Amino acid sequence: MSELTIKNLHVNIDEKPILNGVNLVVPQGEVHAIMGPNGTGKSTLANTLLGYPSYTVTQGEVFFKGANLLDLSTDERSRMGLFLAFQYPVSIPGVTVANFLRTALNARRKQENPDEKGIPIPEFRKLLKSKMDELKIDSSFAGRYLNEGFSGGEKKRVEVLQMAVLEPEIAILDEIDSGLDIDALRIVADGVNLLREKQNLGVLVITHYQRLLNYIKPDVVHVMMDGKIVESGGPELAVHLEEHGYEWVREKVEEESF
Repeated sequence: MSELTIKNLHVNIDEKPILNGVNLVVPQGEVHAIMGPNGTGKSTLANTLLGYPSYTVTQGEVFFKGANLLDLSTDERSRMGLFLAFQYPVSIPGVTVANFLRTALNARRKQENPDEKGIPIPEFRKLLKSKMDELKIDSSFAGRYLNEGFSGGEKKRVEVLQMAVLEPEIAILDEIDSGLDIDALRIVADGVNLLREKQNLGVLVITHYQRLLNYIKPDVVHVMMDGKIVESGGPELAVHLEEHGYEWVREKVEEESF
């Protein structure tokens, strides 16, 4: 079973320190949630894990399947089994959802077998239909241009579909609840929960709000402040944060530092 292990990770943006020693382990099959105030480094962590070029790692290691991800390209990290669901998924006019997914799947398969020639179109259509049926996504989505004219909920549902087709081992969900109403949030969460159960998916959920965690139940909740994890606990920690805010965490950390 795979796990994502982050050790003493320090990251700068334009020479400004953002992450200041993050330590975290996310095993496959578990849901870990990261909560914290704005500007504390949550999205920086997500983007760093997938190799976003504007972020400079100054110290630390990130291990997955025995490899230090920091030595690998974004494409290599993805093909190893990592997935990042963006807060604001981009549109790709002229590229259908189906073509995008088939290209991505072929790249993943080629990583596993260099002699792979690509999944035949009839086989891919059958696979895609089965995944869309499981997630209760209308088949018309397959022929639409990726995220072009999609609502917020539709964009997030297509990201869940990508996870279903690519079958990553660890998925990083960066504020996947952003811009979703209650119905859309429930639908997206149901999809994530299904993949966790069927594919033994490990999930790192980054969110501001406890409401998402009512639908995607975390095994562990972490609080990030000032670029590092300062508190961890069970699902009850998220409820406490919702009731009392983050100031009590800061006060607790300051007390423990004396």
